[in-house]
Amino acid sequence: MTVNGKPARATDSLRIGDLVEFELPATVNLEPVGEPIPLDVVYEDEDLVVLNKPAGMVVHPSAGHASGTLVHALLGRGGQWSAAGGAGRPGIVHRLDKGTSGLMLAARNDVAHRSLSAQLADRSLSRSYLAIVKGRLGADQGVLEGPIGRHPKDRLRMAVVAGGRAARTRYAVVERRPGHTLVRCELETGRTHQIRVHLAALGHPIAGDPVYGRRRSLGDPERPMLHATALRFRHPRTGAEMVFQALPPADFQNFWESLS
Repeated sequence: MTVNGKPARATDSLRIGDLVEFELPATVNLEPVGEPIPLDVVYEDEDLVVLNKPAGMVVHPSAGHASGTLVHALLGRGGQWSAAGGAGRPGIVHRLDKGTSGLMLAARNDVAHRSLSAQLADRSLSRSYLAIVKGRLGADQGVLEGPIGRHPKDRLRMAVVAGGRAARTRYAVVERRPGHTLVRCELETGRTHQIRVHLAALGHPIAGDPVYGRRRSLGDPERPMLHATALRFRHPRTGAEMVFQALPPADFQNFWESLS
């Protein structure tokens, strides 16, 4: 971009008669293509796939992630995938953060996608997570409520803010160890970063969380200790109840054992 033939600066003030010229970048095709990326598939049929996502894998293409995502891996498996979530997110019914491991659903067709999305909306599809948080939670169980929206000063973060979308998380303490607590969380709503935001607002951020946690200290894990451990829903075609569980990966278990 130039102003009167000179490179534009963010501090420039425009005057009547100034000539502003700019050049649009070339159009980039963001439609993903399949890649031969192995996946830990827990269950698969003609309508859906249940998989165990590894920590570190991004779910769908975005800025800085044009390849190597879960979407690319799904397309690499071949077959049909739902388009209800948009061209850039074939099959994706819901998502997990890059640093979160655990169970996810993907839909093979739009009928299955709409059914699973409706179950998410009416809360008949349940998701359970295990999290290792910093500090000792006093209550054995509780409900975390607080509207979640964009942080007023940092648009890359979410926060409990007035005017945000209603959010509700149930939690129960599984075990306490020095300096940390293992909790099980049940999502009643599905806001961005919901568990991470609610636990941080409670004063017990997830260990290893670089966004909502406290300043890193020696021995902190390299990623948030958050794992999607259970899924329960009704099959979109048969109506049968489907229940799946997945143990946390080795880094999660090793960190927890190191606290004893």
